[in-house]
Amino acid sequence: MSRQFYSDLGFDEIVTSENMSYFFIQEFGFYLQDAYVKDWIDNTMIFYEVENVEKSLDHIKSLKLTEKYNGVRVSEIVYKQWGNEFFLHDPSGILWHFGNFKPK
Repeated sequence: MSRQFYSDLGFDEIVTSENMSYFFIQEFGFYLQDAYVKDWIDNTMIFYEVENVEKSLDHIKSLKLTEKYNGVRVSEIVYKQWGNEFFLHDPSGILWHFGNFKPK
C-alpha cells in the first residue's frame, strides 16, 4: 500500500531488495522498508521544501489520496513567522511537512 501511495504522490521507485525500495523526485529521495515499528512511525517527520506551498497543496489534494488510502490526512496551510507549510500523513502515519522558508 505505501509503495503505491508514494508512486501516486509522484515519486519514482527503484526496488533495491525484496523488502526495500528507494523513492525519489529529482535530488530528494528516501528508502522505504517493509517493516512497521510504531515508535519509529510516531517519531518520524519529513520536511519536503517546495517553491509554492499553495500549488503543492492543490496538486496533492487533486490526487485524492485521502479517498484512496485509509489513514491519509492532508491539512490546510499553516502560515508561520519562519515560512508556510501543510501536513500530509502517509498510510502508515508518517508526518510529512511540505513547506517553504521566508527569504532572509
